[in-house]
Amino acid sequence: MTFSESEDPWYLAYTKPRLEEVAQLNLLQQGFEVYLPLYKKFKKTEQGSTPQFEPMFPRYLFFRAKLGQQSLSTIRSTKGVNNLVRFGFEPARIQDELIDLIREMEASRNEVTIAQATSFQVGQSVRLKHNALANLQGLIQGVGSKRIAVLLEILGRPTVVQVEHHQIDVY
Repeated sequence: MTFSESEDPWYLAYTKPRLEEVAQLNLLQQGFEVYLPLYKKFKKTEQGSTPQFEPMFPRYLFFRAKLGQQSLSTIRSTKGVNNLVRFGFEPARIQDELIDLIREMEASRNEVTIAQATSFQVGQSVRLKHNALANLQGLIQGVGSKRIAVLLEILGRPTVVQVEHHQIDVY
C-alpha cells in the first residue's frame, strides 16, 4: 500500500471498552477527522423491535489529520483511546478505498428493515430443529429480532410456538 505525500492517510485507534463515542468526540475536538462505523441492530423492547446502532468494529475507530502535519502523539493521551494500532513501530495506515467500502457497507446495512434482516418470511414452510419438537413442520406466523412464531399442528390443534432463528430450517 502506498500513499503520496499530499494524502493524509487514515489511522486506526484502539479504544477503551465501550468508549468509542467518547474517543470519537475527543478526537474531533482535537481537530482530527474521525469515522466510527455503526451498524443497525434490532433489540426487543416494550414498544416492539427497535433499531439501535452499535460499533461495527467494537473498540476501533478510524481517524486522520485534518490540519496537515498534525501530530499523532496526542492520540495515546486522548480520553477514550487506549492506543494507536501499529505494525511494529509504524502506525497502521488505512487506504481511502477501504474506508469507502466500509462506508458503503454501513449505509446499505443501516437501510435494512427487520423483515429484510432475516431470510425467514411470514408464510414460509419450515422444519424445527429444536430437540423436543425436532422435524415438526409448520408455517412462519411472525418474525422478530430474537424469535420466530411458527404455527404447528400439535395433537390435532393449531399451536403457535416461539423459537429462535437457529432452531428452524426452511422446508
